[in-house]
Amino acid sequence: MMTPNTHLSLDPALSGKLTALSADHAKVLLHTTRQMAADAEGLVHGGFLFSAADYTAMCAVNDPFVVLGAASTKFVAPVRVGDAVLFEATVVKTKGKKREVSVVGSVEDARVFEGSFTAFVLEGHVLES
Repeated sequence: MMTPNTHLSLDPALSGKLTALSADHAKVLLHTTRQMAADAEGLVHGGFLFSAADYTAMCAVNDPFVVLGAASTKFVAPVRVGDAVLFEATVVKTKGKKREVSVVGSVEDARVFEGSFTAFVLEGHVLES
């Protein structure tokens, strides 16, 4: 596995754990917990899924100055507390600073998330002037 170069301070309990990293490709495993529940029935709030998908996309780019510019996502099946969601991201297009990244999330063999993320690799940290 390559060395991760981005999003090094994220809490894996909230955004998932990086499990595979190669050029233009990453996998992140999110173990869902009761704290992620949106209701008493145990439906996981989509924000946690989006966070893990975003993290996976940024890892696929793997640059310390990558930022998210846009995302188009679909939540295609519900995720329940206790599910382990595997996110897989692939950089599908590179043009200058811009990266188009495809992300799929699955619980076992069932797809639960699909997304297209637009990322930009900046020359320095986005918060530096």
